[in-house]
Amino acid sequence: MVELKIIDWIIVLFYFLFIIIIGFYLRKWSYGNEDFFLAGRRNSALVSAFAFLSANLGSLEILGWTGASYKYGMLTAHFYWIGAVPAMIFLGIFMMRFYYKKRIFSVPGYVGERFDQKTRVLSAVSFAVMTLLMSGVNIYLMALIFKMVLGWNWHISIWVSGLTVSIYVALGGLMSAIFTEVVQFFLIWLGLVPITFFAIAEFGGLSFLQKIPPEMSSLWTNTFDPSKNPMGVDFLGIILGLGFVLSFGYWTADFLVIQRAFAAENIRAAKLAPIIASFFKMFLPFVVTFGGIITFILVGDGKLSLLVDENGNTITDSALPALITRYFPPGLVGLGVTALLAGFMAGQAGNITAFNTAFTQDIYKPVFRKNASEGELVVVGRVSTILGMLVSIGAAYWAMEFPTIMDYIQAIFSWVNAPLFAVILLGMFSKRITSPGAFWGLLIGMIFSFFIFFGVRHSFIPPKYIAFYDNPSEMALNLWRAFWSFLVSFAITILVSIFTKPEKIEKIKDLVRGSGEIDSESSRFYSKPEFWAIVSITILIILNVVFF
Repeated sequence: MVELKIIDWIIVLFYFLFIIIIGFYLRKWSYGNEDFFLAGRRNSALVSAFAFLSANLGSLEILGWTGASYKYGMLTAHFYWIGAVPAMIFLGIFMMRFYYKKRIFSVPGYVGERFDQKTRVLSAVSFAVMTLLMSGVNIYLMALIFKMVLGWNWHISIWVSGLTVSIYVALGGLMSAIFTEVVQFFLIWLGLVPITFFAIAEFGGLSFLQKIPPEMSSLWTNTFDPSKNPMGVDFLGIILGLGFVLSFGYWTADFLVIQRAFAAENIRAAKLAPIIASFFKMFLPFVVTFGGIITFILVGDGKLSLLVDENGNTITDSALPALITRYFPPGLVGLGVTALLAGFMAGQAGNITAFNTAFTQDIYKPVFRKNASEGELVVVGRVSTILGMLVSIGAAYWAMEFPTIMDYIQAIFSWVNAPLFAVILLGMFSKRITSPGAFWGLLIGMIFSFFIFFGVRHSFIPPKYIAFYDNPSEMALNLWRAFWSFLVSFAITILVSIFTKPEKIEKIKDLVRGSGEIDSESSRFYSKPEFWAIVSITILIILNVVFF
């Protein structure tokens, strides 16, 4: 258990009190529809970028991948580099203007504008379910911190975790979430980056990378044969399943993070938000991936121990809290624990604000109350926040049953994001794609993904038929399942569109590439999103070469 001194408790309690006060304070600016759901569209590119990445800096980035790095080594950096940066750049350069110019509230809102209401509702329902399942991940890992810090049992830890965030999100809406996410962004870096420097100092540099098995020490070298790396994945699965489908499905079609860019003050700020965020994203492996590798070495040397579950299995997700207790003195321990809690709250708040927006704007309003007033929609948004949190708490218990938290997360993404990305990609770049094509492509793609998941789980579909080799790992199956569900959705959407009537050009203006006006950009090259996109991609290539 993590032992907190008085100064540590003061830091943790001050942070909790601070975010609750912020929720009450910002409540008076969150009565309007656009204020509550999109923070009034008044954020700069930098603020939007911080909130954009902070919404992603939940359990997935902090505890989940540190624990996964303990098991897989440098291979987890793929989920930050090829599994994030190209998609973030693509979103900013090619897709954001279609989202932003129509002043929509959500990604399902774009689907409704581009296609029809039934496709909008289908995407909203699937997205709402996904966000609640993802929120459950954050609650579970936030509860893990409470368990390690306070020694509480799982039930108390999970309920306290869930209810804390629901209070300030229900009060202040997206404005409250973004404000606290910006604070949390800096708190996460301030509280966790020192661990890397302390550890590197202890090992005398990057020599610790030479102390792990060769199969864990590189990005690409051992991926040509999946049996030679601990993740059990091959380079084709990484490129197609992760680098293309899962990555683009998350960063370009997942409203959780994109909503922060929607709240930007203008189109240029909205396009820059994911590009600026990509620079910070690339640095994260030096905290979480290195952290997991260092934990692996310390545990092997008998210098560190991790939590174990009721069956005596190591809980790898406890790796980062263990590092905090090893390297931080009193005061910094409180800062580190607060940084972890801030990360979970950011991810949790991101999922819940995305859920209340999708439910209110894309399900409640079009299906039940088309003429609902702004005040009514805000009330529904607040109520759905509380109800969504209760469902998320149930999802937290389910997340505990998966072998690793990353298996749970990638399974969810392959169910929903992959088919949705196929439909949005086609709809945004082809005028010929029709509403029936989008609806059936999305529906069949999701059903197909579920079918493969349960087929493999219940042993009536041999795993080798999904991943093309014997005994693929859970992670490999997730990557390949995402690719196949994308491919099926892509093919069905095109096939049905061929046999149905094209949409009228007036309906899809500014929603499809080549159907509207070109945005005017700054003449200064260093102010253009394209310039910073090139810089980001260049750094990405260098990192992959260095750690090949």
